[in-house]
Amino acid sequence: MTLPAQRPGQDPGRELADPAFWQAPPAHRLAAFARLRALDSPVFVPEGTGHWALVRHADVQEASRLPRVFASAPGVTTPEPARWVRSLFGDSMVNLDGADHAQLRKIVQRAFTPRLLAAAEEDIHAVAARIVDDVLEQRPDEFVSAVASRLPLEVICNMMGIPERYRAEIADRVNHASENIGVERGLASRLRMPGRGLRALARMQRMVAGIGRERRKNPADDLISALVCANVDGQALGARQLGAFFSLLMVAGVETTRNAITHGLTLLTDHPDQRDLLLADFEKHADGAVDEMIRHSTPIIQFRRTVAAEHTLSGHAFAPGDKVVLYYASANRDEAVFPDPDAFDITRSPNPHLGFGGGGPHFCLGAHLARVEMKALFRELLTRPVGLRAVGHPDLAGSSFDNRVRSLHFAFEQPQPRAQAQHQP
Repeated sequence: MTLPAQRPGQDPGRELADPAFWQAPPAHRLAAFARLRALDSPVFVPEGTGHWALVRHADVQEASRLPRVFASAPGVTTPEPARWVRSLFGDSMVNLDGADHAQLRKIVQRAFTPRLLAAAEEDIHAVAARIVDDVLEQRPDEFVSAVASRLPLEVICNMMGIPERYRAEIADRVNHASENIGVERGLASRLRMPGRGLRALARMQRMVAGIGRERRKNPADDLISALVCANVDGQALGARQLGAFFSLLMVAGVETTRNAITHGLTLLTDHPDQRDLLLADFEKHADGAVDEMIRHSTPIIQFRRTVAAEHTLSGHAFAPGDKVVLYYASANRDEAVFPDPDAFDITRSPNPHLGFGGGGPHFCLGAHLARVEMKALFRELLTRPVGLRAVGHPDLAGSSFDNRVRSLHFAFEQPQPRAQAQHQP
C-alpha cells in the first residue's frame, strides 16, 4: 500500500481529531492508520479532552486484557456518557469494571442456558430462510432495511421474548438511538436535550421494564424471564439493569451484525473469486468467510479506556487519568499480524482479528450468535437459485465509532421464475 505523504510539521495525531477524516474514503483512513502503526509510540489525538491512540494489534490486545490499568469506567464511547445520563439510564455492562462488571456478566451468562442457545440457533436458520423468501417474492432493492437489519432484530426479539406489537417501534428506536453516534453534527443538533437518541433509549427501556415486570409474575421460556428471575448469588436483573442490557443488546447486537452483513455482501461482490470459492464448498469456507468479513469491515471502529494505574506500553508511560482509545479498525489491518492486510481472503488462517474485542473481561458476549447469524444468512443468500450482488458503494455514515452503513442497493443476478422462489429445506 502506498501511503500519502505527511506534510512537514503535521501533528500525526491531529488528523484523527478532524471530523472530515471520518468522512474521507476508507482507503484514506487505512493509510493514516498504517502511518501511525509505523511510529515508535502512541500519538496524542487532540479531540475533546484528548486521548492516546492505540493502533497496533499487540497494544490493543494488551490494553484489553489489563482492565485494572485500562478501565472501561466511566465510559467506553466518545464522548463519555454524562453523569446524569448514567444516573437516569443505569450503567451499561460495557462501562463497568471489576466486581460490578463480573457480577452483572455472570447473571447474563447464566441466563444463556444451553437450551436457550440451541433454540436461538434453530430460530436463526428459520428467520434467515424467511427473510430470503420475502426478498425473492417482493424484490426490494435496498439491502440494509430488507435483509441486514431484519435478521439480528428478529432474532434478538425472539430470544428476549418481545411481543410482536412492540417490534416496529423498537426497530425505529434503535435507529434513532444510534444514528448520530460518532457522527459530526451541527450546533443546533448537538444542543438538543435530552436529544432524539436519549429519548429513543428511554422509551425502549420503559418498554422492556414493563415486560420484565410481567415476566416476574408470569415467567416464560425466554431471555427476559431468565434475567429477571435469575438467582445468581441471590441476585437477578432489576428494572434499570434490564433496560441497560436490552439497550446494549439492541443497539450493539443489531447494529454491528447488520453492518457486518452489509459489508459482507459488498466484499463478496467486489471479490468474485472469493465468492466463487465460498460457493464451491460453503461448509468448508463459511466460518473463515464470516471472520474475514468481520476483520475486513471491523463493525466497531474504537472503544475508549481510562488509565487507572501507571503503565508503560510501546515506549509510552501512561499515568492515571489519561484517556486512550483502542482502534480496532487499525489493529485488524496490522501488517505484523495479518500478511497482506488489505486483501479480502476467506482462507486467511490464522485470523486473530479483534472484531469482537481484544479479549479480557469485555470480550463480546454475542460473538457466537453473530457468527451463526451471518453464516445462516449467507448460506440462504448464496445457495438459492438466484444470487444477489451489491450495486454501487455502501452509503457510510462517516462515524468515528462504528463502520455504519445507512443503505446499500442490491440486485438479482438473473431472473427467477416465481415458482422457484420457495425455499426447499
